[in-house]
Amino acid sequence: MEQKLIKVMVGSKNPVKVNASRSVIAQLYPDCIVECEGLNAPSNVADQPMNAAETREGAINRVKYCQQHADADFYIAIEGGVDLLDDGPATFAYVVITNKEHQSVGRSAALPLPAPIYQSLLDGEELGPVMDKLFKTVNIKHKGGAIGLLTNGHATRESNYTQALTLAMAPFLYPDLYAQ
Repeated sequence: MEQKLIKVMVGSKNPVKVNASRSVIAQLYPDCIVECEGLNAPSNVADQPMNAAETREGAINRVKYCQQHADADFYIAIEGGVDLLDDGPATFAYVVITNKEHQSVGRSAALPLPAPIYQSLLDGEELGPVMDKLFKTVNIKHKGGAIGLLTNGHATRESNYTQALTLAMAPFLYPDLYAQ
């Protein structure tokens, strides 16, 4: 019997985002072949989104761009951002998954940010380069991210995206329940 092919288009060529997307779809559809590819999709928000609404909007914009420029079974976008939450500054990501019938929006866990790092972001810098400077790393946003650095590698940017994407897939796994 021929295995079904699932095509996934991710709204970024960042390997962390593409790998997390591929991994989640492959785990949830183990009997299928997953073809996952990244596309440089514009977020149409600031390079460093500074609140939850802007971060969410960036992910939605990326997924819409993918839908307009590629043919796939699933379109996925992940947008990292920061915000000043009730308990202090934090970084997190919004994830958006769509297919031809449904859209699901989810959010990752939030990583508390130290005040000096948040201040650098308020001053106009991006989180990845700030972390690179502080920890003497190179292009950490394509690797473990701030999450990896601030948890000594016990969590990573990819593991955070993987969890958020897995949870956001629930409406695709049980569409009848979510349609009620």
